[in-house]
Amino acid sequence: MYWEDTDAGGVVYHAQYLAFLERARTEWMRAQGHGQDVLRTQHDLVFAVRAMRIDFRLPARLDDALQVSVSLVQCRRASLVIAQSIRCGDTLLLDAEVRVAALSAAGFKPRPIPQPLFEALNALVETPA
Repeated sequence: MYWEDTDAGGVVYHAQYLAFLERARTEWMRAQGHGQDVLRTQHDLVFAVRAMRIDFRLPARLDDALQVSVSLVQCRRASLVIAQSIRCGDTLLLDAEVRVAALSAAGFKPRPIPQPLFEALNALVETPA
């Protein structure tokens, strides 16, 4: 963690966790071959966070090295449910459930996930442990 992520006491500010989760989801999609530019240009699609449940368990602190996980737990025709966690070593700091909606990139209106992408994402669905 960096100074910019923390408060005066060296504890990570709660809103920063949202940015960490977002970056991890973006990098996960990119690693699957579905980067944001590909989604937008090839599929006329963007994903937008619709709802999020977060359990803050323990604080992260200045200089902590964090690991952020991403696990697709549900793929529906026009939405995804993603489980995420943030750990420092073996210690769970935060877990979250993120619901994202599929939207048209051109008009930001709800739309179904295109069939080839839907099938590819469905193949990545993991059952929660």
